Amino acid sequence: MFTHSSQQTKKKSTVVLILLWSRIAFHVLQGLLTLCFLMPFADLQQKQRKTQRWARRLLSILQVRLEVSGIELPKAATFLVASNHISWLDIHAINAFRVLRFVAKAEVESWPIFGWMAKQLDTIFIRRDSSRHARAVVERMAQVFSVRPICIFPEGTSSIGDGVLPFKSNLFEAAIVAQVPVFPLAIQYLNRTSGQRSITPAFVGEMTLLESIHNVIYSQDLVVSIEILPPYLPQSGTVLDRKQLALFCQKSIEQAIAQHDVI
Repeated sequence: MFTHSSQQTKKKSTVVLILLWSRIAFHVLQGLLTLCFLMPFADLQQKQRKTQRWARRLLSILQVRLEVSGIELPKAATFLVASNHISWLDIHAINAFRVLRFVAKAEVESWPIFGWMAKQLDTIFIRRDSSRHARAVVERMAQVFSVRPICIFPEGTSSIGDGVLPFKSNLFEAAIVAQVPVFPLAIQYLNRTSGQRSITPAFVGEMTLLESIHNVIYSQDLVVSIEILPPYLPQSGTVLDRKQLALFCQKSIEQAIAQHDVI
């Protein structure tokens, strides 16, 4: 049986959740309107500013604090970022830091609302079960590198973030072809109070997108940590190999996230 105090607390929590969902819905609507009516007439720099502003506002609404560490990414030159993958929130957290063009699994395109938004932001979708399609994506990435940096999630799926799944090497071929540097990026979600790893934002298994969003909203105590790690530097005279490159990035990220415990 609830006491009067506990009933008030429960009622307050419900009201807060409703308000947060309403703010998210309004923010998504703003994003949709921007994509429909402003983005088509904006240049690349304007698009990037609007995208970054929207992503930062989303983190603010979700009460997720962004922390960035590590080395600095090039400001002018293009490059490839290879990141571990935990949540639907990863892309927005990275965009809040630095707007990149993403390669995502084909299933993302079918997500309600967010899939359409990803498509409008020039996300490159890849069918993981088709080697022929992967080769086409590599060719497209090599062309994109002439104007924009790209981020990939080589695990091919998401995890709870306590480790790194084996990196698939096929997309690293694009960086070799375009001769651009590759930076490992370690993304983690931490409890703001304890500093330990949180699995709350993990988008895994049969979980729906709405369930995952609800978990993030309900937490209200998250930090998303992005660490940019040193790029792979081949020895003089050696030929770059995509498998070696993928393994380097995987091991670098594994070492970066090993220091945090799950809570």
